[in-house]
Amino acid sequence: MNAFAPRPPHADADELLRAELTELLPPPPVPEPTAERNQHLRHAVLRTALAAGDGASARPVRPVRPRQGIRLGWIVAPMAACAVVAGVAVLAPQDGTTGTPGRISAGPASSAEAVKVLSGAALAAAAAPAPSVRPGEYVYVRSLVAHAGRDAAGGAATLPPAHRREVWLSVDGSRPGLLREPGAPDTELGAELPVYEVDHRGATPRKTTMEAAPPSVTNPTHAYVATLPTDPGVLLRLIQDQTRAGGGDADQRAFATIGTLLAETWAPPKVTAALYEAAARIPGVTVLPSAKDAAGREGVAVARTSHGEQTQWIFDRTSSAFLGERTVLTETTSAGRAGTVLGVSAVLAKAAAPAPGELPKG
Repeated sequence: MNAFAPRPPHADADELLRAELTELLPPPPVPEPTAERNQHLRHAVLRTALAAGDGASARPVRPVRPRQGIRLGWIVAPMAACAVVAGVAVLAPQDGTTGTPGRISAGPASSAEAVKVLSGAALAAAAAPAPSVRPGEYVYVRSLVAHAGRDAAGGAATLPPAHRREVWLSVDGSRPGLLREPGAPDTELGAELPVYEVDHRGATPRKTTMEAAPPSVTNPTHAYVATLPTDPGVLLRLIQDQTRAGGGDADQRAFATIGTLLAETWAPPKVTAALYEAAARIPGVTVLPSAKDAAGREGVAVARTSHGEQTQWIFDRTSSAFLGERTVLTETTSAGRAGTVLGVSAVLAKAAAPAPGELPKG
């Protein structure tokens, strides 16, 4: 999902695996995960949280049980409160880009106000120009994100500055995409993953590939998102059906999935409008009068709280444009005091690019 995930040791993974298989009963062990597999596993756990950090101040981290539903797997959830992949716990990023811990007050507001904000966003989205992406091109998304990890001693979460993040995604998902972040090697997205099969105990493992999951709201492609229903009720039921296996708060899973679709895909205007209207039908959605995204842009936020964590979508007050997301603790836990910001993002650009790694023209 990761450039920041721990890398496997420099050893022959096939030889290590073959030796283990000779000694142990099934199920057989598999080789140490490659950076590519670490990326895939992180996406599957997070729904898109990144174990991003300031390389200069990185410290050992310990696993923490995730408290919230799965975020999208194909890019990275900008707002996951915590995640466990390859021994990394992602928690409590800062508010903005200065490296200072973020804290806010998450006060209640009426659902009627949330419906009003989301309706305004839907009207603005419906009037926006349609995405212009031709077959063979890539959807390019540039954003700022910040997530931090707790150290092995279990102390307070440390916060790196928000960093730039760029992704390139094939229109139909048929070709690998790319994730690029500063200070880390480029990571291929969506490629077939290597797996090992064993016919019987003591047999030599056969290297094969894992079949890619079909497109869905949790594994979307640009082409798939363009076909989503524009009726808000039908769309919400589809999202609820496809996120049913996540466990926990079903309404929060739907809200989180819609948030990632808004942040991480480039949907047609009518689909984007339907996503906002579908979110307005989810119980427990409220409004915060003020919130800032990772770029420091202030706006009004629509929010939903579940299991002591509040997910916020931040909108421009004038244009009703979606700015970014933030996740905040509403209860004091081992991760921090109530009001601690657990994740922050800012969407900076969405455009069509000719190839992975190439910037949009114009």
